[in-house]
Amino acid sequence: MRISSRNSQAAATLLAALLIVAACSAGATTPAALGSAEPSASSALSGDPVPIYVAASPTDPSWFGVSMTDVNSGQAFRISDFRGKVVLIETMATWCPTCQGEMAQVQQLHSFFSDTDFVSVSLDVDPNEDATVLKKFTVKNNYLWRVAVAPTEVGAFMAKNYDVNYLNPPEQPMLIIDRTGGVWGLPFGIKSIDSLKKTLDPYIAQ
Repeated sequence: MRISSRNSQAAATLLAALLIVAACSAGATTPAALGSAEPSASSALSGDPVPIYVAASPTDPSWFGVSMTDVNSGQAFRISDFRGKVVLIETMATWCPTCQGEMAQVQQLHSFFSDTDFVSVSLDVDPNEDATVLKKFTVKNNYLWRVAVAPTEVGAFMAKNYDVNYLNPPEQPMLIIDRTGGVWGLPFGIKSIDSLKKTLDPYIAQ
């Protein structure tokens, strides 16, 4: 039986919505370490919050290769494009007030780190929001880094392999991807500019 592209898109939207509902009801407060991968020596990095190792390197997770579009520039990008840099990922939604508070902290990070070393990416995981809504939000708040609508497969991967609360924006989900592609989950909750910088400094120095 042939499935129309419209039905396929509707199914994808429904899946993302169900994941967000599940996220809102989840009670986890920190990302879980996955599989049998042991944290490397850098898991003892100084700083608060302490990142938790969630994906082994140098094997890139599949979502690294998913194409996304930066609503600010209109250019396509993949996480794999930033290999060799330190990448900060946050999931968010335009209606989330705590997201705006956290994005204000991220905004300040760009004054501390060079673009040659550091990239930040904000991913809107609300399936009801599109690029038009998101761009109005970034323009209004002067968020000039890479901001994109998260493709369904990206949100699904995070929920399944990291923690379902990565689809729950008020939890303030964040990931650090180190220079070798290792993925580190930060504890949920708002992080200050001081704690973010202190946490990122050792990754930048590597």
